[in-house]
Amino acid sequence: MDLTRRQLLGTAGVFSASALLAGCAGFSRPDSGGGEGGADLTFTTWASESEEVVFRSLVDRFQEANGVTVNLNVVPYEQIFRNIDAQLQSGTAPDVFRVDYGNLGVYSSQEQLLDLSDLVDNGNDFIPAFWQAVQFDGTPFGVPHQTDVSAIVYNVAAFQAAGITSVPDSLESAWTWDEFSGVLAQLRGSLPPEQYPFVYNWQLGGAPRWLSFLFAAGGRFVEDDLVTPAIDSDAGRRALDYTKGFFEQSWVPANSAVKSSTYADAVFLAETAVMASAGSFVVPGLDAAGFEWATTYLPRDQRGATDLGGNALVATAGTANPDLAAEFLRFMVEQEAMAEFCAATNELPTLTSLVDTELDYAVRPDVMPVFVQQATTLEESDVAQLTIPGMASVTTALQDQLDLAFTSGQSTEQTLANLSDAIGQATGA
Repeated sequence: MDLTRRQLLGTAGVFSASALLAGCAGFSRPDSGGGEGGADLTFTTWASESEEVVFRSLVDRFQEANGVTVNLNVVPYEQIFRNIDAQLQSGTAPDVFRVDYGNLGVYSSQEQLLDLSDLVDNGNDFIPAFWQAVQFDGTPFGVPHQTDVSAIVYNVAAFQAAGITSVPDSLESAWTWDEFSGVLAQLRGSLPPEQYPFVYNWQLGGAPRWLSFLFAAGGRFVEDDLVTPAIDSDAGRRALDYTKGFFEQSWVPANSAVKSSTYADAVFLAETAVMASAGSFVVPGLDAAGFEWATTYLPRDQRGATDLGGNALVATAGTANPDLAAEFLRFMVEQEAMAEFCAATNELPTLTSLVDTELDYAVRPDVMPVFVQQATTLEESDVAQLTIPGMASVTTALQDQLDLAFTSGQSTEQTLANLSDAIGQATGA
């Protein structure tokens, strides 16, 4: 991934007012005709509380500037794609919707999204890996809106009570897997039975976050051709055995596996677990914690790794107002709008013009450098795998097979074999 730690570190801090006034992401401005015709758009998204606030603010600004109405529909993440699929089939899909990078290929590969080739002058305005993430066969079908990655949050008092006084303060000093196991064992020995050392954020749609362990072990789930399954490997066995150990050692709550309906940050806030992997986007919610917490880096094996978080914005191919929809997408990824959104939600920008710019993060700017540094462990080969058209099917397979491995005693060998078969079906291998 062509993104240096120096560039990413520049995003943590205070955003300058002069930078807000510069540029508009290399987009042409089509004539929407919205001001005279009063055309409406529908925009469907899921959103955290802080995301919804800034989405509504930006929608209001777009409406005022263009003399149109944008109907914002906020739904739970667990429902959105089921709803979108049904609406696409019935011809009632929204004009614009939000989609995570892993699910985008499902729609772009089936001609369900608006081709944005005429809207985008070039993709050089975006971080290359994320511009790649919104394309199918070289055609852009969305705009990279933001990204986020996971790092570790921990309860400071619980660490002190367990005698853990040294916590990694750089990527180079991040715990190895063996060292992390030692920390988990030390916490287990200090905590009462009803409290747990750790919880991982692989619940529901977050199942692909388990792949961070596979990547850290030096593995892949598809070969370089992005078709041939590669998960049934030494690295796959090491990653699965290691994460199964979390449950076998009672280091994580038994009900925190991938099909749990309770997210990791909620478990952490309830102090059921004293350490959690968490995306930067949950930092605003964690600010409500009644205890002191801090951040450190995900453990490393052969390399450091993290998840591909974040989302694109897309327009449906059947929108009645393609020019206005395209104009809305362009507006949402202008430098000023993206900076405002990311600063308010503790997320990371995808415009190259912003990675060297300091953002005024609304909540806990002191912890954001850890997430920014953790993002540099995401490699371009990881992104290429995580954005294949069949990724939604891979996610379903991960949910099913990891749940069996973690909660039902399915063997590592059987789990990897089943995943390999499912990945092959998803890619057409």
